[in-house]
Amino acid sequence: MNRFAPVFVIIAASLWGLDGIVLRPSLYSLPVPLVVFVESTIVAILLSPYFIKKLPSLKNLETKDWLAFFLVALLGGAVGTMAITKALFYVNFVNLSVVILLQKLQPVFAITLAAIFLKEKLPVQFFFWAALAIIGAYFMTFGTKLPALSTGDKTAVAALFALIAAFSFSSSTVLSKRALRNVSFEMGTYLRFLFSAFIMLVLVISLGDINSITEITTKQAAIFLIIAFTTGGLAIFLYYYGLKRITASVAAICELAFPLTAVILEYFIRGNILDPVQWIGAVVLLVSILRVSRIKA
Repeated sequence: MNRFAPVFVIIAASLWGLDGIVLRPSLYSLPVPLVVFVESTIVAILLSPYFIKKLPSLKNLETKDWLAFFLVALLGGAVGTMAITKALFYVNFVNLSVVILLQKLQPVFAITLAAIFLKEKLPVQFFFWAALAIIGAYFMTFGTKLPALSTGDKTAVAALFALIAAFSFSSSTVLSKRALRNVSFEMGTYLRFLFSAFIMLVLVISLGDINSITEITTKQAAIFLIIAFTTGGLAIFLYYYGLKRITASVAAICELAFPLTAVILEYFIRGNILDPVQWIGAVVLLVSILRVSRIKA
């Protein structure tokens, strides 16, 4: 199954693309911290039986492991998720060009951090296909046009949040690789959501957003449950399974399946038709991801 580990990361990233285009827009009326708190808490509660059963395995964790999981929850579960949600809210899930563009910087951050902190050494062909993947992702999103950066007064703010999300998620990728060193991917998934839930609980209480929990509609509650079983809990579960078996750098490139999925869904759901150059970019991105997934560092 180790040969197929990158596939699990690609599936997880594709689910995140589905989340941003199809599911998360329904939560637009709620405060962003509350959205992240509720989804993290639901997954943590659902995984509690497994946690109780495997509690003895936590004795293998060292102080550095606990710190890594806390930082993963803080950067990936809290800061990153709030930032990308806020960025999508600012562009009203319509003009996604700025958000997706800055998400393409995520692999650059992740590969750099992996080299510094994890001492990952990669073959030359990795950098060729990684660069080609980022180039393909750019042309897939924008074609021969420049990114639309002047579509409204909130675009600059959305760009800032997208940049924060890209750095936070890339840091989370590297930290997750370190955190999973002495624990199973199942327990890693639980600890990630448990820490995130506690961090977000403190935040929503401090901001007074906890009072807005009564404003959650029946439809939004259903969306939260769907996220927990698909793009939230299940996606991280699959992601950690793959990440435990590949390098953080390879995982970062496989995560470009997120903008690929987002652009394709934009085409099918909102009728934003891709031009020939964009289709070529999509093919280049897909081929590059598949080639990177086969590289053994």
